[in-house]
Amino acid sequence: MRHNRCAVTAAGALVVMAWVAAGVLASPGVAGSATTSPTYYVSLGDSYSVGYQPGLGATQGYAGVVARGTRLTLVNFGCGGATTTSLVSSVGCPDVLPHTAGGVVYPTTTQEAAADAFLMAHRGHIGLITVSIGGNDVTGCAAEANPISCVSTAVAAITKNVTSLAASLRAVAGPRVPLIGLTYPDVILGSYVYPKQPAPAAAVSLAKLSVVAFKSLINPALAKAYASAGGSLVDVTQATGAYVPLTTTVRYHPYGTIPAAVASVCRLTWFCAQGNIHATTAGYTLIGRLVVARFAAMRRG
Repeated sequence: MRHNRCAVTAAGALVVMAWVAAGVLASPGVAGSATTSPTYYVSLGDSYSVGYQPGLGATQGYAGVVARGTRLTLVNFGCGGATTTSLVSSVGCPDVLPHTAGGVVYPTTTQEAAADAFLMAHRGHIGLITVSIGGNDVTGCAAEANPISCVSTAVAAITKNVTSLAASLRAVAGPRVPLIGLTYPDVILGSYVYPKQPAPAAAVSLAKLSVVAFKSLINPALAKAYASAGGSLVDVTQATGAYVPLTTTVRYHPYGTIPAAVASVCRLTWFCAQGNIHATTAGYTLIGRLVVARFAAMRRG
């Protein structure tokens, strides 16, 4: 998701240089390759993939939770503000966001190409690939007169780009590497309380439409795109409570009685407090645990 900064670091470049010096970049099965067991967890995507939080910049995010849960070494190609189009076609990442866990720089190539090169060089050593992308493709639709029509148009590009990306990742990583795509919390539900409460009728209507957009358009398109390459989608929208009927209410400080789905968004993202679309530490932790659980299920299968 967008915050106008990139998830890469100069330190990441030094890590890559160290890998080269140590012979880690050698192809599996040749001199310099220490093991044929899975070693790396590769993360791609937007600012969700690097754990961005307002005022904190890049945090461990869900990728850090996944790395610890899988005991794999994180290699993070994520870039704040990335869309499904920029990930596959834009060279480099516009800005550098320091302290990204496992961050890697790629100033002369695209995010997709940089990740593909790493996967190819480490084929046989990749334990997991995750992708968080698509949110920035639809963010602007909230301001449109007909947001559902806008999302429908954006979904066509999302489907095309993510299907192509998933196929590329599968081709270079090999047939057995778990590939997990992620969607997002429905932060627009936070419009019930942000920027003011009680929410105007238009904000309530938009919040209701946002659930339709995720459940009927965005998430099915992402699920189909990842499945086309033998991947799996973690429905973060559902897991963060967005599909709970809005007639189900709870008391949540400081807003009083509000829909349970809204309270969940308030706790797991920064939207209710700041109008910021990114997850809180609690939100990223939940997402990371969902990925670890899906990873374990895919390995068993």
